[in-house]
Amino acid sequence: MFLKKSKLNPIIIAEISGNHNQSLKTALSILDNSKKIGLSYVKLQTYKPDTLTVNSKRKEFKINQNHKYWGGQNLYDLYSKAYTPWEWHNKIFKYAKKIKINCFSSPFDETAVDFLENCNCPAYKVASFEITHIPLIEKIGSTKKPVILSTGMASKSEIYDAINTLSKHGCKDYSILKCTSSYPADPKDANLLTIPDMIKEFNCPVGLSDHTPGIGVSLAAIALGATIIEKHITPDKNSNAVDSKFSLDYQEFKNLIKESKRVAQSMGGIKYGYTNNEIESLKYRRSIYVIKDIKKGDKINKKNIKIIRPNLGELPKHFNYMLGKKVLKNFKKNTPIKKKHVK
Repeated sequence: MFLKKSKLNPIIIAEISGNHNQSLKTALSILDNSKKIGLSYVKLQTYKPDTLTVNSKRKEFKINQNHKYWGGQNLYDLYSKAYTPWEWHNKIFKYAKKIKINCFSSPFDETAVDFLENCNCPAYKVASFEITHIPLIEKIGSTKKPVILSTGMASKSEIYDAINTLSKHGCKDYSILKCTSSYPADPKDANLLTIPDMIKEFNCPVGLSDHTPGIGVSLAAIALGATIIEKHITPDKNSNAVDSKFSLDYQEFKNLIKESKRVAQSMGGIKYGYTNNEIESLKYRRSIYVIKDIKKGDKINKKNIKIIRPNLGELPKHFNYMLGKKVLKNFKKNTPIKKKHVK
């Protein structure tokens, strides 16, 4: 299986996108550094400006002026900056195989699928903006390879349409990702409580494609059952690459890998009482101790017993019961006492 899914070891995918900044050397260095920090999966995007849009100066082909990073840019020009040249793909896939890191891609049209098949791409992702592109999903499904389906903006019926299309065309191994398709995404729009519902509704592995700052939202998603996390990766958050500002750098990815395992392992099951590792700690609960010497027949009072650690005496809840009772034997100070020792 391409994606080795485990609740105790979430899959972390580094999305390179346009953060190579049109440098093959940078793209390969991202693979190198991904391997060094412990990542097992990196992803490309396979398109050309002409397969996504047309070169038009009309208003509808420009990004809203208020966008934080891309405001006012023409779509065709932005995609020209962001795309991964197709002539790089074979070199990237071969290098990934050489250093033993799993590399796959998001195709954005049918010609990209044919191209990636020639590159022996082992799996595919359907980008959230393409979830209604049924002809593309038919093509991807027909490869019968594992597919990750990003569901940003999609209604429940649109998700079912995409899943049914994949299944109908031969894909048996698919996962879906909760996603907020804005860049950067505001954590308040994440609606992570949808993840448990998606797991129940669609009966398949569910993860998160995360465009929020930092790693907190991703860790929360894991706590809610996500087994796949995808984040954009950059060598330098201050570079002028198109996605760098909302991407994680190498140290942040390293922290995400470490903390995601901790979160996943901490979930466990429903458990009350103590664990095996807490048995030693039980002795440091409080109990009732004699704090002054007491002779047989003397009465217990608040001056000669006390609730202290360790836990070898009577339970603290019986303190008032013990008061005024006569002891049945001599007691030295700083020794435990129990109900059976009083009349």
